Amino acid sequence: MTKKNGVRMEVGNDGVAVITFSNPPVNSLAKPIISELKEKLQDANQRSDVKAIVLTGKGGRFSGGFDINVFHQVHKTGDISLMPDISFDLAGTLMEDSRKPIVAAVEGVALGGGFELALACHARVAAPKAQLSLPELTLGLIPGFGGTQRLPRLVGLAKAIDMILLSKSISSEEGHQLGLIDALVPPGELLSASRKWALDIALGRKPFLRSLYRTDKIGSLSEARTILKNARQLAKKIAPNMPQHHACIDVIEEGINHGGYSGILKEGEVFKKLILSDTAKALVHVYFAQRATSKVPNVTNVGLKPRPMRKVAVIGGGLMGSGIATSLLLSNIRVVLKEINSEYLLKGIKSVEENLESLVSRGKLTQDKAGKAFSLLKGVLDYTEFKDVDMVIEAVIENIQLKQKIFKEIEEVCPPHCILATNTSTIDLNVIGEKTNSKHRIVGAHFFSPAHIMTLLEIVRTENTSAQVVLDLMALGKAIKKVPVVVGNCIGFAVNRTFFPYGQAAHMLVNLGVDLFRVDSVITSFGLPLGPFQLGDLAGHGIAIATKDIYDKAFGDRMFTSPLTELLLKSGRNGKINGRGYYIYQKGSKPKPDLSVLTVVEESRKLTNVMPGGKPISVTDEEIVEMILFPVVNEACRVLEEGVVIRASDLDVASVLGMSFPSYRGGVILWADTVGPKYIYERLKRLSETYGGFFKPSKYLEERAMRGMLLSDPESSRSRL
Repeated sequence: MTKKNGVRMEVGNDGVAVITFSNPPVNSLAKPIISELKEKLQDANQRSDVKAIVLTGKGGRFSGGFDINVFHQVHKTGDISLMPDISFDLAGTLMEDSRKPIVAAVEGVALGGGFELALACHARVAAPKAQLSLPELTLGLIPGFGGTQRLPRLVGLAKAIDMILLSKSISSEEGHQLGLIDALVPPGELLSASRKWALDIALGRKPFLRSLYRTDKIGSLSEARTILKNARQLAKKIAPNMPQHHACIDVIEEGINHGGYSGILKEGEVFKKLILSDTAKALVHVYFAQRATSKVPNVTNVGLKPRPMRKVAVIGGGLMGSGIATSLLLSNIRVVLKEINSEYLLKGIKSVEENLESLVSRGKLTQDKAGKAFSLLKGVLDYTEFKDVDMVIEAVIENIQLKQKIFKEIEEVCPPHCILATNTSTIDLNVIGEKTNSKHRIVGAHFFSPAHIMTLLEIVRTENTSAQVVLDLMALGKAIKKVPVVVGNCIGFAVNRTFFPYGQAAHMLVNLGVDLFRVDSVITSFGLPLGPFQLGDLAGHGIAIATKDIYDKAFGDRMFTSPLTELLLKSGRNGKINGRGYYIYQKGSKPKPDLSVLTVVEESRKLTNVMPGGKPISVTDEEIVEMILFPVVNEACRVLEEGVVIRASDLDVASVLGMSFPSYRGGVILWADTVGPKYIYERLKRLSETYGGFFKPSKYLEERAMRGMLLSDPESSRSRL
């Protein structure tokens, strides 16, 4: 550990030992920090010149929590002993049971384990706007340093459950109102006020309170039981496939029924079980995988600096264009929105305004900020305003000739440094930029719908795209709060390419006689927010038709051709956009299955004529999941083999953020590795023997299955990025 990092103790003339931990950027509680903290606390308790202790973090932050890298190591090795014993040794014996009072001086952040250490202190003094939370459940775990027991005793059971189950953060101001924070003071007075508070406890002027033994905020046993019952119903609703929420409620209940000490014992037991669960492994994997996307060889490690993006032009004000414009405006970037006529332009501007208003109505944005964002938008019908833009994002319909024409025009009117980006979801970038002389400036900026809400940004580069352009777009992505994932250029790129068999497999099942509403229900039970048919409704079936030929041309030998979408459109059903698809959409109510669509399905079944012996096949729910998602895994294998992504974990992040693949399953590749490549290969092989080439296993999958390797093993993957 460098000198910068570590734990320092200074004893003042007032007899207060100030113990400060430093581990930039957020003072995470790495194992060496915890060891030093234990030593300093023991030392302070033994010294006769120390009357009281103040615990604080360096650099305006208390602590961002326990070092998550340790979880990663536990998952790699399966060795649970890598976890230090904090709950009893540090938070319990050395802190809460200390003979000398300890006051936490909190500013900036006190998250997870850092917050739990503050809860184990005898008082908490905070600066304004400090952020306090226990977000462990987002990693498949529960608070493990006593938080499940101390928080309910400090803020009341209902509030504590709300904070822990939903990983909700509160401000120090709210903490003060709840009695969790004992005093709020300006940052400049934080240390002096905390020292005084600690001395006042030592001298008997203020109460010496041990959180674990308090019961004044718990309420009666019958009230507690009602709150816990409601919490279980909430957990069932928000996390039906995750164990940590129910486990956390069990641990809290143990403390209510048998006392805080008993609760702490159970917390430790349950934490150890959960850390080795598939859910924790998956969520921790996604956490690290998301951070890894910011490292791009020959882009982020060659000393380049991103250029500022002050003014960006968006061409096309439809669903995607207006969403992209909204995202940029929310980050104080001036936007020029271009359309082909004033009617479309007014519609586009109105869409941006509606996007901002919906964020205001949902409490995600203040009216003032929405007004400021909207004022940065300028609508235009020509290219006059393009002479000083830093970037253009083309977001028109998937029409190759139209896109080629636009790129030729913008190359002529934009400044030489301007990035020329396309939001295409399927078309090869080399084809789009074919008629230009600026191939080094051309890049894909593929947003996902709705663009101002979905967090993934696929950055598509060709062999000609310059490293500077990729870096600039990565920086812009982060500035507008997206997660940029750099991918290679191919039909559909990483996400749409991987998931194109998803809808096709669903169509095959329906044409084989399986109920479409059952398919959607099974897939949502697996953890995706929408089944393939409702997803089709949401995207609009016209889009499926527009991209069908592109996929047909590229992947014809492994396509399942079904007339269902054409028949659907013919019967006047375009999906949510016109209120009718497979489901009926009415404002203010949930989509309802439209049983009259079954006549369209029947017609499709007659035309495809794939039902064995003309009778519907019989399948279990598990078989439905496999028949729909194993072809997706199969295509993901081809994406890995062709080097479309830099690393397998990038595809996990892209599937979670772009397709809402359940994060608690770790993304499409980690899930496939958990199921087992050999099992997936054998299952696909059997399915291909029964139903044909659509299910034929890829060479990459076969090779991994035969060699007993995981899909994510880097060996032999050939990156062309």
